[in-house]
Amino acid sequence: MTSTDTTDITRAINDLLFTPGLGLEEAIDRHFTPDYRQRTNGVWSDRTSFAQHMTRLRSLIRSGHIEVHDELRDGLRYADRHTVTLGHHDGHTSRTEVYLFAHLAPDGRFRCVEETTLLVTGHTDDRNLGLIT
Repeated sequence: MTSTDTTDITRAINDLLFTPGLGLEEAIDRHFTPDYRQRTNGVWSDRTSFAQHMTRLRSLIRSGHIEVHDELRDGLRYADRHTVTLGHHDGHTSRTEVYLFAHLAPDGRFRCVEETTLLVTGHTDDRNLGLIT
């Protein structure tokens, strides 16, 4: 990725969760730096934990989409508010609203993300889908 070709949450989530056949490591490398860190609802994780979390999510969901409501960029700073709708293998659907603030690396990939999530619809167990455990 070049500085004129920066990532955004739509491209990242689509590659991570909704693009069958795209390997997880390739998707992560495309959108996240090697020193990537993330804080979700107050819990910090590193890139390894993030990859494990994405593997878990891929095993739970069969389909989905993202809707970005607000998105802002200022140099290497990025923020958005989006909703992710997930179709689970057991047939139910969940929707989670996310408030995200990020720092991008000079090459345009996410270096650090801090986010807060809110379950809009779904099972109570879906409340922690965004948490990296």
